[in-house]
Parts: sequence; structure tokens; C-alpha cells
Amino acid sequence: MNTHSYKDLIVWQKSLDLVHEIYKLTKQFPKSEVYALSSQMQRAAVSIPSNIAEGQSRNHKPEFIQFLHIAYGSSSELETQVLISKKEYPDLAYGDIEKDLDCVQKMLMGLIRSIKARN
Repeated sequence: MNTHSYKDLIVWQKSLDLVHEIYKLTKQFPKSEVYALSSQMQRAAVSIPSNIAEGQSRNHKPEFIQFLHIAYGSSSELETQVLISKKEYPDLAYGDIEKDLDCVQKMLMGLIRSIKARN
């Protein structure tokens, strides 16, 4: 692969920023959500860059693609949780989370297509 480290991948960098935004958001949640929606959102967000990193570090294209699909699945899980959160807590400061999440999802699919096309 052309990239030396997962840290060089823009999608990894953007997903790490998204984790930070999710943590900022979930800090606004009521205490009753600490072990519920808040925790689930944090885990789903953390799973995205973690799977990108693990997949790229394996240095095997089919495995990398598999881990990118897992990261995409976590992003879809997070997307659903953000929508639930917006219904339950519409007055919180969501900022650009949905736009940033959409960007990460598009980048993940683009990277998957790009790797598959090189085979």
C-alpha cells in the first residue's frame, strides 16, 4: 500500500476529529445517559478510527477492506444514535456532527472503492 501509516490517512484523521466532537456532545447529556446512549455513541465513534487503524496495520488489502467495512458499519450505528439523540435532546449543541459523519462515510466508501480498483 502507498500509505506508510494509518495516521497518514485523511479519513482516519477526520474520524479522530469526529470522536472528539462526539465526546463534546455527550458531555452535554443528562447523567441518566452516562451508561446508555452516551456510552454507545462514544464506543461507536471510537470504533471508526480504531478499525481503520487496525485494518491498515495488517498490511493486507482484503483485511483492510473488511476493517473499513466494519468502520463504515460503526459510522452507520453512530449516525442512528445521533438521530435518536437529536429527537431526545434537540436543544444540545450538535454543531457539524452530521456533516462531519457524512464526510467520513463518503471517504470510507471512496477508500474501499479505490483499494478494490487497484486489485
